Amino acid sequence: MAKLLIKNIGRLQTPVGSYPHAGKAQGENLKLDDAAVFTEDGIIKAITGRTEDGKFRNETLGPDGKAVVTVTDEAPQLTDESDPFLLTMDAGGNLVTPGLVEGHTHMVFGGYRQNEIPLKLKGAGYLDILRAGGGINDTVKKTREATFEELYDKTKGFLDEMMDLGVTTCEAKSGYGIDLESEVKLLEVLKKLNEDHPMDIVSTFMPAHVVLEDWKGKEDEFIDLCINEMFPYVKERGLAEYVDIFTEDSVFDYEQSKRYLQAAKDMGFGLKIHADEIEAIGGSKLAGEMGATSAEHLIVINDEGLESMAKGGTIAMCLPATSFYLNATFAPVRRMIDEFGIPVATATDFNPGSCPSLNLQFVMNLGYLKYRMTPEEVLTAVTINPACGIGRGDKVGTLEAGKAADLVVWNAPNMEMLCYRFGSDLAIQTIKAGVPMRQ
Repeated sequence: MAKLLIKNIGRLQTPVGSYPHAGKAQGENLKLDDAAVFTEDGIIKAITGRTEDGKFRNETLGPDGKAVVTVTDEAPQLTDESDPFLLTMDAGGNLVTPGLVEGHTHMVFGGYRQNEIPLKLKGAGYLDILRAGGGINDTVKKTREATFEELYDKTKGFLDEMMDLGVTTCEAKSGYGIDLESEVKLLEVLKKLNEDHPMDIVSTFMPAHVVLEDWKGKEDEFIDLCINEMFPYVKERGLAEYVDIFTEDSVFDYEQSKRYLQAAKDMGFGLKIHADEIEAIGGSKLAGEMGATSAEHLIVINDEGLESMAKGGTIAMCLPATSFYLNATFAPVRRMIDEFGIPVATATDFNPGSCPSLNLQFVMNLGYLKYRMTPEEVLTAVTINPACGIGRGDKVGTLEAGKAADLVVWNAPNMEMLCYRFGSDLAIQTIKAGVPMRQ
């Protein structure tokens, strides 16, 4: 029976609730000073902390599994500190938040693409490199050549690094295999790592990530292959919860994407869509129409797409590190929040081509600097909103009694410091399911 008491928390800050936070709610966080958290068997059992009025807000898990909130003048004792099975951690007066949730990665791949640097320095863009046979095409070749063991070991290293940086739950897509055999290899790597690694991994199936040379002019036939052969195989084996497609110029168009996503929806997959990254060809509009859980990138989204996503309840999974790396425009996040009430999540888009960084802390910095998000909005964007974007909002993304004991202790007094400092790892300790990950 694993028990953990984290005390001497200077500031505990968290969104509250298991739903996507949009509009004004995006910036609403619970803040408790002089706080403490007690966890048992990987679940938060009690939280206490001082509110602005000087009272202590105490939240405990009742016998019926529901949280009970009380207010007292003094801090209660959350557990018997003489319990020999109790591990006590002193947070040192620092900030504690929910474990970060990474909502968009392409982390299973062979090789790297540092060789593209000379092309990029000469002005070649993403689609220029792709059309020349590079980009994703090169990664697909190297990924197909890599063994299961090689991909497993490489991806495990990425997961270790992400957890050190404060991430406790992540999404990962296939998409560098393209054919069924290779795509299944990637999904099986993720399935095995989800069993072996402390990180919780949510898998997304994305065979429609690129149009390889032998499928040029036969995109409709490739969509048929995905629908009739790949989807059923993956679904029957429980290898992915979501399906994604790259709706973009020179890749898959609106009608092809619609047919693909409708078939996936009919088979019981959740829907995601890479939309409006380079050209606005209707991807975000389709996301709202299809009721997709999330639409990704959205760099050049137009008003029609914004309105459709708002109406459809689709989460905006925005990827500022990709804009940074590609020297591209940044998604219009302030408009999403202020004008359209779209819940915004931010993620790394970690991949070998357009974002070779898995540092979600840097994404938090960019959320403030480039999206002009408040520290509270930033925290929501890397916790509860991406958690809802990958179907885990009822389990992670907030610090509340009854939820998973996934927390981060930061070398910072508050969220303002996390947004302010960049280039340093400010995570002192990542706690996954009540277990400290750093020894």
